[in-house]
Amino acid sequence: MIVEIVILAMIAAFLGLRLYSVLGQRAEHEEESSVPHRFDAGEEALDHREPPRANAPVQPVQPIARQPQIEGLMPGVERGVRAITAADPSFDIINFLEGAKGAYGMILEAFWKGDRETLRELCDDDVFASFAAALDQRETDGHTLDNKLIRIEETRIRAANLDGRTARVSVLFIADIAAVTRDADGNVVAGSLDDAIESRDIWTFSRRVDAAGPDWVLDETDEG
Repeated sequence: MIVEIVILAMIAAFLGLRLYSVLGQRAEHEEESSVPHRFDAGEEALDHREPPRANAPVQPVQPIARQPQIEGLMPGVERGVRAITAADPSFDIINFLEGAKGAYGMILEAFWKGDRETLRELCDDDVFASFAAALDQRETDGHTLDNKLIRIEETRIRAANLDGRTARVSVLFIADIAAVTRDADGNVVAGSLDDAIESRDIWTFSRRVDAAGPDWVLDETDEG
């Protein structure tokens, strides 16, 4: 009887050790796999890693090329702007619009004052010829313009395209202008400086993308 009890106790102890071994290994395995690691590498990969070289040069991080972010443009206009940018990486839509606003004011002032030299620099042949004809007629009539650009309310790109190597961008300008026409004696014959009127102009600027300089010229004018 005593012998049978001893044998049963030995069997129970053996089974208990086997059960603990299985459950303990499983618990340890589950605990290790549940812990997230920042870098996962197996033992085989770690054993075969090449030791770092002390004199290895540090490679600079190369910037990722990204397309320019263009917001608020119609799809057709956006395609044109991207085509111009691809042909001329220096083209920047924000800088262009700021330059267009400046050119708008300079050309208006030159036309009002009869400054043909400035108009010649900022306009292509056709537009300059139109301005020159208007100036000739004004001088024949003995009139002068006493106009003032009050403010530019809005500047918006209406069209953009790349025609061969020539980029063309059309801009809508919405501005408040006080306009006065005077006769040879200085008398007001039309307009008033006290009442500004809204002017809506669509001006198209052009530039060859392979040109050495960054200058755009006005090559078309229209009413908005």
